[in-house]
Amino acid sequence: MTDTKPADRKPVGVAVVGAGYWGPNLVRNFSAHDACDLRWVCDLDIERARLAVGRYSTLRLTTSLEEVLDDPQVEAVAVATPAGTHVSVAGACFDAGKHVLVEKPLAPTVVEGRELVDRAAAAGVVLMCDHTYCYTPAVARIRELVAGGQLGDIQYVDSVRINLGLIQPDVDVFWDLAPHDLSILDFILPADRRPHAVAAQGADPIGSGKACVGYLALPLDGNAIAHTHVNWLSPTKIRTMIVGGSSRMVVWDDLHPTQRLSMFDKGVDLRADSASTEARHEALIAYRVGDLVAPALPEFEALRAVVGEFAGAIREHRVPLTDGAAGLRVLEILEAASQSLADDGAAVPLEGGR
Repeated sequence: MTDTKPADRKPVGVAVVGAGYWGPNLVRNFSAHDACDLRWVCDLDIERARLAVGRYSTLRLTTSLEEVLDDPQVEAVAVATPAGTHVSVAGACFDAGKHVLVEKPLAPTVVEGRELVDRAAAAGVVLMCDHTYCYTPAVARIRELVAGGQLGDIQYVDSVRINLGLIQPDVDVFWDLAPHDLSILDFILPADRRPHAVAAQGADPIGSGKACVGYLALPLDGNAIAHTHVNWLSPTKIRTMIVGGSSRMVVWDDLHPTQRLSMFDKGVDLRADSASTEARHEALIAYRVGDLVAPALPEFEALRAVVGEFAGAIREHRVPLTDGAAGLRVLEILEAASQSLADDGAAVPLEGGR
């Protein structure tokens, strides 16, 4: 996730396809990164592409994906088009031997997402998902704390992502907001704490035709649980996640720039040496209260780290941190959540959790 480039490394030739909401951010970061050589911006609306690059840019603009893929100096393509087009656009890139960075969700369905993963593997190219929050300093530190054992065994994860609007015309609140927290969950959890089912509860109190407020419950291996609350109708904006471990607990508040991460030496212990069920039920509960530590974190744009990871995975011939399989696991949870919602909140098993 470094953004420094050894002098002997040739920059990766890149094109951005899609210049709508997220495309201009990709254009800006690819243009500024030393490991990349942004060559093309492609969009069906040439004026939108021109706005994304600025009036004085010398970047080549086109409405033709074929023109981009015909350029031998384009090694990789960042796809920022609607999810329904990802199979056709990314698939064409794979057929041309190009590496692909794709926006979330990976695809509209698990079947299509799996097709993308399989086609990338068959083509021998990198498929990376732009799970941007995973590249923030706070989430990267949480991943380190979990992997290093400083939190102990993970017992629960609680996340809240709520604000007022924008109500999307084509997806519900789960597909709009939950991918962020689900991608973080996938990124930080160890292999022995993966979700193995999902249960969704949603409501549409304003009659929009889709869930505007929702809750996801994901039982985790090891008798742990994750819970996500998403809401388009909240008067306040909240972006928090609590990761509770047997040794320590971490609170991430993304809207608190001076203290995004807080680690609490707190916990609950059972005062019993016996492992028997009866002894544990009779044991007294002890509350442990220790120090609060606020780790110093660097501040940088996470998307710059995404771009650096993409270029690094290509040049180092390795799997990126958020690869296609990670995108597929998030997609499976979203699809299962929709099924659970249709089944009045019944838990739906997850294949990827096993």
